[in-house]
Amino acid sequence: MAGRDFRELLSAQWRAGRFLCVGLDSDFEKIPETARKNTVADTIVNFNRAIIDATRDLVCAYKPNNAFYEAHGDEGWRALRATVQYINEQAPEVPVILDSKRADIGNTNLGYVDSFFEHLHVDAITVPPYLGKEALEPFLSHKEKGIFVLCRTSNGGAGEFQDLKVGDEPFYKVVAQHVSEEWNTNGNCGLVVGATYPEEMKAIREIAPDLPFLIPGLGAQNGDLKKSVQYGKSASGRGLVLAASRAIIFASSGTHFAEVARQKSEEFNSEIAAALIQ
Repeated sequence: MAGRDFRELLSAQWRAGRFLCVGLDSDFEKIPETARKNTVADTIVNFNRAIIDATRDLVCAYKPNNAFYEAHGDEGWRALRATVQYINEQAPEVPVILDSKRADIGNTNLGYVDSFFEHLHVDAITVPPYLGKEALEPFLSHKEKGIFVLCRTSNGGAGEFQDLKVGDEPFYKVVAQHVSEEWNTNGNCGLVVGATYPEEMKAIREIAPDLPFLIPGLGAQNGDLKKSVQYGKSASGRGLVLAASRAIIFASSGTHFAEVARQKSEEFNSEIAAALIQ
């Protein structure tokens, strides 16, 4: 949407002391019965709206993952579009990060840019680094958008390629260096660094002292929140987008699922605040 700048939105949330990102990974099969409507799209949207209404004053961002929407075809796309629109209208101060991990050659990326930025109106996106800066230029050139580049992902098999040596350094460090020193000319880059690898996060922060880190892997993946905060915070003491999905949105399958999601978000915020002052 016109006039929205991702870094400005995120910085305002950080100044307010909010570093938690709620992942709207709204797996249809796990949505409580009390939230269900007549169609798949209406069910997902109704569930998401309840989560958003319950947590919007507690978060620095929302992060829907395409997969949980694309799985339902047109219904899923309608749900994703309606969810982003609801956030933009009801919580306009909260940015939306689309966890899409999309990238291709430059010409194809123009289509992704139109789809995600111009039609869905998300504020940031996740992309893989493997095609290089030239291919990602259609994303990077949007100064008002956030571009989070996969660096050290949270999954158990991440090291298969990310730990491979490029010269004397593992590949994930090379990615961090390129993004920090060469790709961030518009000041809109960030890195995806999993909470499940805190020691690697510490090394990446030394390479990229000021970039925002999108940190998945908290909650269900048992990432280390305390170390993620301590090792992931930027030189200014901010720079954290700490993402939790299932542990919050599916904390309860009962009638009061939204209230429980709020309670879990508050618990995360308390842990984050405690870790920031240690």
